[in-house]
Amino acid sequence: MAISLSKGQTISLAKESAGLSKIHMGLGWDPVKKKVGFLASLLGGGGGGGGDIDLDASCLMFDQAKQLVDIVWFRQLKSKDGAVTHTGDNLTGEGDGDDESIIVDLDRLPAGVQTLVFTVNSFRGQTFDEVENAFCRLVDQRADKEIARYTLTEQGAHTGVVMAVVSRAGGEWTMKAIGTPANGRTAQDLAGAATAHI
Repeated sequence: MAISLSKGQTISLAKESAGLSKIHMGLGWDPVKKKVGFLASLLGGGGGGGGDIDLDASCLMFDQAKQLVDIVWFRQLKSKDGAVTHTGDNLTGEGDGDDESIIVDLDRLPAGVQTLVFTVNSFRGQTFDEVENAFCRLVDQRADKEIARYTLTEQGAHTGVVMAVVSRAGGEWTMKAIGTPANGRTAQDLAGAATAHI
């Protein structure tokens, strides 16, 4: 059974899934459902949807000196070393499960990459007041087993969130739930906020 992480909690991935070699970070969210009055629902305004929410999941890759090495996001779906792959951009947030996923082959990551910071931001400038049920979950790709999940509970006028950090020390990988609001429309805009959590 997956561990439900609280903000700031860190877990050892090796203890949760022996022989972990390939993971995927799934991120999901829903548009806030707007309340519709009785008359509006009679006149065809009863969909209750809050409209499309285009959030973008990204993975920022850092070295031991906290220098940004590479970014995987909707404009660069694969890292230069080929170890990190974004599965594609979701423009609406509709549907159950992961809206965007980033797959990481831990064995292929260069030794110089020490930390992966997973972020979510709104390219269109929509704020997290318009988002609900945002989460990230780490899955052991080989065993198709969810290891950990972090559900974001805070809303607000920010346009980005540093969701989680996956890092290695002494050959062992850990995951830390962050959930810190940030502002920016691209992964590059969130690089400073991401660095603060390494």
